[in-house]
Amino acid sequence: LPGNPPVQTKKALKQRFLKLLPCCRPKSIPSLSESKTVLASATFSSPGFLADSVEDEFELSTVCHRPEGLEQLQEQTKFTRKELQVLYRGFKNECPSGIVNEENFKQIYSQFFPQGDSSTYATFLFNAFDTDHDGSVSFEDFVSGLSIILRGTIDDRLNWAFNLYDLNKDGCITKEEMLDIMKSIYDMMGKYTYPAMREEAPREHVENFFQKMDRNKDGVVTIEEFLESCQKDENIMRSMQLFDSVI
Repeated sequence: LPGNPPVQTKKALKQRFLKLLPCCRPKSIPSLSESKTVLASATFSSPGFLADSVEDEFELSTVCHRPEGLEQLQEQTKFTRKELQVLYRGFKNECPSGIVNEENFKQIYSQFFPQGDSSTYATFLFNAFDTDHDGSVSFEDFVSGLSIILRGTIDDRLNWAFNLYDLNKDGCITKEEMLDIMKSIYDMMGKYTYPAMREEAPREHVENFFQKMDRNKDGVVTIEEFLESCQKDENIMRSMQLFDSVI
């Protein structure tokens, strides 16, 4: 959303999105044959949430956090039973303790941006997933956010994006907050991109954002202004639909 970057192809965006989410990376998702075995034998109920072997039972006995039952997560999200099971397998591979803290999250995220510094943006993203602000992201936190991003209504997705940009969670986005976001994105992409990014580009993006979003010109963007402006922007509305069938 910030600065309205050019729209990429749906396939490219899907692949990039799956890479950026630590528990949906290709190496985290089991093969088709493995998935069938896991899904056929998994009980998904406490204590053997997704245990299909003695090794799984042992591993689950050592976790710090056990997820809620399948039925409850199905009610709370828009994922099917099988989707939740596969997502949990990937989450458990990356986060054996059952939770991921900010440092782990930044470490995982940094692997996909070796040319830049993704730590600041990863912190912003981590805080958006950590809805109860306890310093950790559990499987429930992860799939709740993922459900909104992938399966939520347009309003749901826009509200989630607004929360990401509203860094101090006071209900409005300031130019300082949006500039912090934009700088973190440029830092993440690195200094040696092509074409080279101009130093003043983040601030220009912020000014464009506020010209479009700040309807009453009071220097802040409220959720109402954000929703109204986004819903009138065809490019943003198209981008909101790009991940409808990622999983």
